[in-house]
Amino acid sequence: MNETLKRSISGAVYIILLIFSILFSTESFFILFGLFLLIATIEFCNLIQIQKIIPFAAATITYVLFYEISIATDGYLQSLRFNKTFDLIILFSTLTVSIKCIHFLFDNKIVKIDSFSKYIYLIGYIIFPFAIMTKIPFGIDGYNPKILISIFILIWTNDTFAYIVGKSMGKTKLFERISPKKTVEGFFGGVLFSVIASYLVSKYYIEIAEGKVFIWIIIAVIVGVFGTIGDLIESKFKRIAGVKDSGKIMPGHGGILDRLDSVIFVAPIIFLFYQILNYVS
Repeated sequence: MNETLKRSISGAVYIILLIFSILFSTESFFILFGLFLLIATIEFCNLIQIQKIIPFAAATITYVLFYEISIATDGYLQSLRFNKTFDLIILFSTLTVSIKCIHFLFDNKIVKIDSFSKYIYLIGYIIFPFAIMTKIPFGIDGYNPKILISIFILIWTNDTFAYIVGKSMGKTKLFERISPKKTVEGFFGGVLFSVIASYLVSKYYIEIAEGKVFIWIIIAVIVGVFGTIGDLIESKFKRIAGVKDSGKIMPGHGGILDRLDSVIFVAPIIFLFYQILNYVS
């Protein structure tokens, strides 16, 4: 089969499955992202070369716990559902690892990951971001799938136009040592079109008040900047591992981590932005 056709078909299947699962019900949303987490955990364990049994069990237990908290209607788990302290502990633990990931990206001396850091990355770079991602669609009025779908639309827009602009007019390398094809022009092109998409999405899909459109414009900038950083971080993990893709589950695209590297890094930043908005409100 032609490589382009194979890539197009697997990409279309991925997008349809993702959107359908998010829209259909909270259960289908949790099931799909739970599967994504387990596959991403296996792929990451392969990248950093650690045994999979304990990480797989830790990912499963953490995800099931967050699912139970999200659907709890009474008891201790329901109290955790609305407990801001619990959310902030998870969030700032994840953000601490995110900072460590950024240091890892820019430190030229790191060519090998020590054993302790491997497990820290596993928890704060893979497991907790997936848990946080499941909290983003839930607001005061319950489950709102449009929020998560809109974030994915912005990520896809950023990736697509970063590639198009970079391919057509990119001259200045963004981070050649890690990702030779990324350009500064492509980066700004991706952010610009994400901002345009955020205006259209917020106005015509989410249909929020005109005065609050700026919220989604900020989210678009977060997606453009931190999505790119997330992509570069995963590229460095792959470079150290000496592989092109994190896995082979998606023909022409690689692994689940290759598809979700941006969103798992962006999710904690967006959740932090939500907390700041709530605090200011």
